[in-house]
Amino acid sequence: MIALDPEKKFMNWKLVCSDIDGTLLDKDRQLSQRTIDILKDIKDRLPVVLISSRMPKAMRHLQEELDILTHPLISFNGGLVLDYSSGEAKVLSSIEIPVNIAELIIEFSKNSSIHTSLYHNDEWYVAALDYWAEREMNNTKVHPEVADLQSICEQWKSDKKGAHKIMCMGDASDIQLLYNYLLLHHSETIHVYRSKDTYIEIASKEISKLSALDLLLDHSYDINLSEVVAFGDNYNDEEMIGGVGMGVAVGNARDEVKTVSNAITKSNKEDGVAIFLEELFG
Repeated sequence: MIALDPEKKFMNWKLVCSDIDGTLLDKDRQLSQRTIDILKDIKDRLPVVLISSRMPKAMRHLQEELDILTHPLISFNGGLVLDYSSGEAKVLSSIEIPVNIAELIIEFSKNSSIHTSLYHNDEWYVAALDYWAEREMNNTKVHPEVADLQSICEQWKSDKKGAHKIMCMGDASDIQLLYNYLLLHHSETIHVYRSKDTYIEIASKEISKLSALDLLLDHSYDINLSEVVAFGDNYNDEEMIGGVGMGVAVGNARDEVKTVSNAITKSNKEDGVAIFLEELFG
């Protein structure tokens, strides 16, 4: 772990935010007791914001464990920012992927191994409860609705809405073909994240975790990005880690994330976030 700059260690940090998968959760994809204890200890002193590619419903049970149900959250890599200070969800920002992109992906994926999931807020649609759907259900504790995806797109057109996220999973070779296609033809419209060779996560090009965090700070708090501590591990965390006052990469993070970080803590499987917060806040 990189030693903390004394000036940063004793700064008046005003908000903590963390990615979830690969960062905050342990090897069993759970919040460890050590992580729960330190976040509960600091939550009344400063806001604790979960920031993830997950849908809100897949984050709320973690907020409940941490007793931060009235704290805001940032879902879909910044595509949806929600304020729960009143006890009800208030949408601060909602930026969606155009429906035609979803339709192109569905068509491209026909007769392949690719599973496509469509997300809008707490709606999650799949064509079948296959291996990939079951895997996501196990990881996120949320159940999707089985539906004809083209029909969902038609309904979304009628309702004038789009997808907050599209997730594609399948054999590495098929995923590579789709990844290449999307980068070649739609890189100006969408972000294409590839956390594994069998996964693609797609979001609007207009958003990022950092831009969503900046929007939240501007709307709800008198806090600057320079006063924020943020934790992450993957490509979609890189801009956030490099853009806040204390960007911390967990030990298992991508090298690109470590390069832009102010500090590196232990891995998620070793309670890296908890260890760092214990040192920072004592």
